[in-house]
Order: sequence, then structure tokens, then C-alpha cells
Amino acid sequence: MDKLRNYDISFSGLKTGKHQFKFEIDKTFFQLFDTEQEFTNPKIAVDVLLDKHTTFLEFEIETKGNIELVCDITNELFDYPFENHIKVLVKFGEEYDDSEEDVITIPANDHAFNASQLIYETVILSVPMKKVSPNISDEDLEILEKFSPKDIEEIEKEEEEHESDPRWEALKKLKDKN
Repeated sequence: MDKLRNYDISFSGLKTGKHQFKFEIDKTFFQLFDTEQEFTNPKIAVDVLLDKHTTFLEFEIETKGNIELVCDITNELFDYPFENHIKVLVKFGEEYDDSEEDVITIPANDHAFNASQLIYETVILSVPMKKVSPNISDEDLEILEKFSPKDIEEIEKEEEEHESDPRWEALKKLKDKN
């Protein structure tokens, strides 16, 4: 947890109004989290805008950079540029609570807010589910689609289109009569 303190944003001594914070994120940042996501060479700039009010805080977190991903088709590494932006309202209460989507409650006696989890989630949500290298041509994708497993609906439709055994047809007629 000590290494996550680098991402603490101390608001207690700040005047009401807007304040800017900047972070540079690399591989060591992601190693602080227990994740299956593997980033081999991330270069990410994070801009945090804190708008301090008397009774609450507004955070705007913008992440922009490149992540090196492994293509799901070719297994080659490629740079994936991304940009993401989130807004979060931080209010004060009895204890920490992040059960609401865009509102986080922190204890009233806290003097700093740790933005590491929000930065991490912003980056992770920018990574596509299907990672396809931009070096793959449309022709390669068509060939891959041609030989990929078909959907169940497509298989059933093809089976219906083929002529069925006349014995099965006779059984179907008997079944339909009942």
C-alpha cells in the first residue's frame, strides 16, 4: 500500500477551486495490482483535475497513451493508442463506500484521496476485449471468419436445409398428428 501513496491527492490544504495533478504511468504501476492483464510496455500520461468545493470534491481523470498488447489472432505485439476520461464525485461520510458508480464516500477526517484505483480502472476499461493488431488485413480476417466455428443457429439452419432421411420425415409426420 505504501507504493500506492504516490497517487494520493492531498486536498486538506488546498483552497476551493480547481487544481491540476499529473502522473506518468508505466509497468511498475500495474504490478501494484493483482491483475491478469499483462502490459509489457505501457506509456500513459494521467491528468487529474480536482475541483474542490466546501462539502465535496469533483475529480476528472483523463488517461492517454500507448499500451503494448498481444494480438489474439497472430500473437504478435502491437501498440494500442487509447484515451479515456471519467468523472467522479467524492463526498464525505462516516466510512469509505464506493458502491455507487460515480460517487465515492470517504471518511470525513481524511485529508487525502488515493486516485490509483480510479486510474487503474480507467486504463483497464480502455483495453478492448478482442485485441486485433492493425497489421492484419481485411483479407486475413475474411479467411479467419471462413474457417472459424459457426454459431449454433447457423449450424441448425444448415441442417434444416439439407435433405433429411425420409424415415425421419415419416416420424415427424406421426409426431405432428399427435
